[in-house]
Amino acid sequence: MNNLIDHLKNKGWVWQANFSPSLLTDKPGSLDELSQFIPGGLKEHALVEIHSQIGIGEVRLLLPRLAANGQDHRLLVWVAPPHKINGECLHQTGIDLSRVLILHPRDGKEALWAAEQCLKSGTCHSVLLWHGDIEVAQAKRLQQACQQGRAQLFLLRTRQSISQSLPVSLSLQLEAHAEGLQIKVTKCRGSWPPAPFILNMRQRWPKLCLPQPTQPSANVIPLHRAS
Repeated sequence: MNNLIDHLKNKGWVWQANFSPSLLTDKPGSLDELSQFIPGGLKEHALVEIHSQIGIGEVRLLLPRLAANGQDHRLLVWVAPPHKINGECLHQTGIDLSRVLILHPRDGKEALWAAEQCLKSGTCHSVLLWHGDIEVAQAKRLQQACQQGRAQLFLLRTRQSISQSLPVSLSLQLEAHAEGLQIKVTKCRGSWPPAPFILNMRQRWPKLCLPQPTQPSANVIPLHRAS
């Protein structure tokens, strides 16, 4: 019986509290900003679902994780990104541009097929997939492909595309915030979701955060309006 349970755990078909096998291992000093809020951070979850408006910092959130995953020198694949990829930004983060592959499928069906093939091939450490409506059966296939190829999938969706709950390892809802991102964890396999929190990106991305308000001078006396 124990051998059967261990087999199911390794396949990712069952889990228990505070147990989640790592698909990828970090070298000392790797940065995962979410680890202070979510046990194990991003690396403990094979399929991460992110609901977000486009361009509020959803990719910046993932860059440290992608750079850490890339330490095994496999490919980083972008499937159907809605915007151009900033190569200089990736390079400054520590991502090897020679191992970045960008795919622009003709439709959603081809995008799902391409993501699944990349994940289970064993040649990719991470796949970012932008997709709207996705079925439960399709999500399960992607989850199994992650396990087969020891890869990580980040499924990025707009808030308008939410139609049903998917069998994912981690699900996040992002909102823009002056300090960075406001994050709500709606699903976290292996532990209880934490309370919503603010991820401060000011130190790493100061030019992309709103300036801090200045304090009024102490020697300025506000005038009252005449009644």
